[in-house]
Amino acid sequence: MRDQSFLEQRLDAGTWPIAIGDLLVLLLFLLAGTLRHHSVAELQADPLVYALAAGPFVLGWLVCAPLVGAYSPGGGSAPNSSIPLAIRSWVPAAVVGLLVRFVALPDRGVAPVFAAVILVGGAVVLAVWRSLYFLAR
Repeated sequence: MRDQSFLEQRLDAGTWPIAIGDLLVLLLFLLAGTLRHHSVAELQADPLVYALAAGPFVLGWLVCAPLVGAYSPGGGSAPNSSIPLAIRSWVPAAVVGLLVRFVALPDRGVAPVFAAVILVGGAVVLAVWRSLYFLAR
């Protein structure tokens, strides 16, 4: 019998609904933050503003969530395992996003208040989304 690869142990096809929901709530959270600093008209005129704001954090999530196990077999089985995995995945994902933002967009900066809002806000929206997912299931 062949041993499963590291990623095969971390990815379960049954977690796709959660993965899609995670990505959507993160994109909405990041859009809400972007709209605190830009108008809808500005974003319509230049969608790159949102892409540059959300991109580093989406990249961080896409890299870190599978590695930490947010979509592992246990990651989609129950809220008591799924929600902590999402939060444990978001912390390094947010750090990656902040680092990418700092390096790729040095003019934007990374204020401590911004970092705190990203860390806490992302964890909260992921926890709320996953709680609602399991309540509706």
